[in-house]
Amino acid sequence: MERIVMKFGGTSVANPERIARAAQLVVREVNSGKQVAVIVSAMGKTTDELLSLAKEVNSAAGRRELDMLLATGEQVTASLLAMAISGEGVEAHSYTGWQAGVLTESVHGNARIEQVQADRVSAALTSGTVAVITGFQGADMHGELTTLGRGGSDTSAVAIAIALGASICDIYTDVEGVFTTDPRLIKQAQKLEEISYDEMLEIANLGAGVLHPRAVEFAKNHQMPLRVRPAHIEGEGTIIKEEIDLENNLVVRGIAFERDIVRITVMYNVPYNGSLANIFTALAEHHVNVDIIVQTIREDVQPSVSFSIKKEDFAEVINVLESNKEALGYSRADFEVGLAKVSIVGSGMVSNPGVAASLFETLRQVDIPIKMVSTSEIKVSVVIPEPEMEKAVAALHEQFGLDAVKGK
Repeated sequence: MERIVMKFGGTSVANPERIARAAQLVVREVNSGKQVAVIVSAMGKTTDELLSLAKEVNSAAGRRELDMLLATGEQVTASLLAMAISGEGVEAHSYTGWQAGVLTESVHGNARIEQVQADRVSAALTSGTVAVITGFQGADMHGELTTLGRGGSDTSAVAIAIALGASICDIYTDVEGVFTTDPRLIKQAQKLEEISYDEMLEIANLGAGVLHPRAVEFAKNHQMPLRVRPAHIEGEGTIIKEEIDLENNLVVRGIAFERDIVRITVMYNVPYNGSLANIFTALAEHHVNVDIIVQTIREDVQPSVSFSIKKEDFAEVINVLESNKEALGYSRADFEVGLAKVSIVGSGMVSNPGVAASLFETLRQVDIPIKMVSTSEIKVSVVIPEPEMEKAVAALHEQFGLDAVKGK
């Protein structure tokens, strides 16, 4: 009998009405002859509310106790959804992550899954029971409860689907699927019928919030098909898998964007070969993620290195540079705020030269200056002024034929 995993995000179980809708979707799959495991997030803004509560009690609370607290959010959802499914006439049992056999490394707040011992859940499914499992959490080898950090519920769903030998992992959310770009920004954005793991991974890493990159990477490594589906309306969503049909022969399949980008430029009086290693080692030690890096060494120009960061890391970066100025050996550092990153993504770019040139020409025609550029086999990213971001996305969306995509 076919097994599937269904994952419901926080907005999809935010209130009793939505929990009832989720239960109906689960029962429909059961009635079609499938064995179903369900992974759930905390209801709505529950996690934020619990964090605020913890801050009121102790603003310096330890991560172990925070894990104990935050794990209760998913437990509430799991038990309520199991009750709702039972109310529809289908037997359902709720399980915490550790009861479902999710074993993690011994890290609180951002643990990684090491193994899923799914025997208990598998036995429940075989008996005809729906297993409703808390996402975002597990336990380490010592029995300590752990949480998985951002995107943990998506990752839980993929890991459990792999352990159960499921045919697919359905991610139910408040959007209809994966779009060519954010439909809230570009009205012409179209839903894609399918997208490859690599394309989805790039789009997720570039700021799209539909799926967490860790979950996509996990699915790719184990060849677990994913499907992003709407929870509140009927729809087939978007399939994410290894091999895809080139939809309308699209070279570019999606455009991602990210606001609040800052460019840092560090200048030297003389070239210093150790500068790159020293700077980025220091930033890595402070857990700062650096994106695009450009180094300039010319006889007639002051040596420099520029890199982009997120605005949230700006204060930390400045502190690291100032605190280590003598050791890093630079003369001064400048910064530019008010930037955004726009990226085109598509596996067809590998065999189609000239895509980057088309991007640059499109932005030139609409008078948008490019501050930085980064490329990979299936991606080109540019840093531009943030006020020009929407115009850039719209122009590129039209240029690469994405306005004309017709999803089902």
